[in-house]
Amino acid sequence: MLTRDQALVLDRQYLKTENTIKHLIATEAIMRALARRFAPAEEDLWGLTGLLHDLDYEVMANDQEHGIKTVALLKEASVDLPETAFRAIKAHCFDLHPEFAPQSKIDWSLYICDSLTGLITACALVHPSKKLASIETKSILKKFKDKAFARGTRREEIALCEEKLGLPLPEFVELGLTAMRGVAEQLGL
Repeated sequence: MLTRDQALVLDRQYLKTENTIKHLIATEAIMRALARRFAPAEEDLWGLTGLLHDLDYEVMANDQEHGIKTVALLKEASVDLPETAFRAIKAHCFDLHPEFAPQSKIDWSLYICDSLTGLITACALVHPSKKLASIETKSILKKFKDKAFARGTRREEIALCEEKLGLPLPEFVELGLTAMRGVAEQLGL
């Protein structure tokens, strides 16, 4: 299977925006935390899926290619990943491709945590310290309720954590915050 270092090389080959790379690292961290809960033997697979899921973000011709283009790029590069990863990558943007609706825990985990990274990052950036270590779950939950804050955050997707993952929102946010704190240096937060 592909290594994390190889995945980062691919990310840097296709993505030039540092914020996109940071989003992928944050998603990887949360996916690894979710894997430890739901599928411990697959932590590397879940992490790599998060680390690669937006590989096409800067090279797709239009939004309708999102996810599908990532899988095509990975297959063109002969990337060794199970079909499970490819399916989750396509499922994370199933609003564009209803035929790839999430089915498994890895599919739902990627779909749901994708927006959480942005919310947590935005909360850190408005804090005077601009550090993940300085924010608390309760402040993220308060900002979650404020629709004017981080308007692009797809809150309805994050809220699916309860139905699709069996995790209460506060627990999911805490898991995400803790995971991202583990890679805070890489995130510059």
